[in-house]
Amino acid sequence: MSKLVTIYGGSGFVGRYVARRMAKAGWRVRVAVRRPNEAIFVKPYGVVGQVEPVLCNIRDDASVAEVMMGADAVINCVGILAVNGKNTFDAVQAEGAARVARIAAQQGVAKLVHISAIGADVDAVSDYARTKGEGEAAVLEHMPKAVILRPSIVFGPEDEFFNRFAGMTRMGPILPVVGADTKFQPVYVEDVARAAEAAVIRDDVTGVYELGGPDVDTFRELMAQMLQVIRRRRLVLNVPFGIARIVAALAGLGQTLSLGIVKAPITGDQVKNLRHDNVVSEGARGFGELGIEPVAMESVLPDYLWRFRPSGQYDAIKESAKNLRA
Repeated sequence: MSKLVTIYGGSGFVGRYVARRMAKAGWRVRVAVRRPNEAIFVKPYGVVGQVEPVLCNIRDDASVAEVMMGADAVINCVGILAVNGKNTFDAVQAEGAARVARIAAQQGVAKLVHISAIGADVDAVSDYARTKGEGEAAVLEHMPKAVILRPSIVFGPEDEFFNRFAGMTRMGPILPVVGADTKFQPVYVEDVARAAEAAVIRDDVTGVYELGGPDVDTFRELMAQMLQVIRRRRLVLNVPFGIARIVAALAGLGQTLSLGIVKAPITGDQVKNLRHDNVVSEGARGFGELGIEPVAMESVLPDYLWRFRPSGQYDAIKESAKNLRA
């Protein structure tokens, strides 16, 4: 019988790509999610019965243990960008990661892969980075031979970065950004999934790996590349951190008063994160050690951002038609 992998958060942005790669590699895949009925789309990743979404609450010991039972490997892709009810940074990224690792050790799971993030640090100012660091520490405490993957900002068809800002260009001539000079090293989601697969199937892969794409760009430069892809001209306006903190505080208050109906466009914690570059550390192990050559943004962005062009899928046709003569 083929081996079994349990993927926590396997229907999320990164998790779904990991689930698909593991299924293609011949593994049986158990996708642990909060709402299995909304994760039915993962089932066609394999043959009938190979990929199954199952109910799991990462904040509950019994729930985590039940879906892990019999697994040969575990991959934890769970993470949040903002607090949502009981799903706080501490509950999900610190305590949740510790829970998965502790139960994996108790059940004798052979391999644990934990998806973290560049910038994870127990002493970080932001709750996001701090809890990522605490989660990593807990994972290594319970599973010293675990593999931790720290990607920079991840891009791909379902991302919440380029898709979000491309959508904002439809609202006016100005595109506001916080931390325009902050550097990022965007990594393609499929490359992160390839790294997770390698971490599971290769015995020589242990420890921490930082994953970044081939290019390092500032926030402003990333927006310029995106605007070029979607054929729009917008003024990229840098919002000073002081003003951004005020906006985030007011937006957070609005979200609280509206009982979550109105979502804050940015949080105070995200403003703290944007003060720091998000690039691979010098000397850190990464894609090279995993034998993976990362994909560049320019070869991927047009494949899913075309819908934000003024004429959508017909934009290329209109451009080619300009060369026609009557």
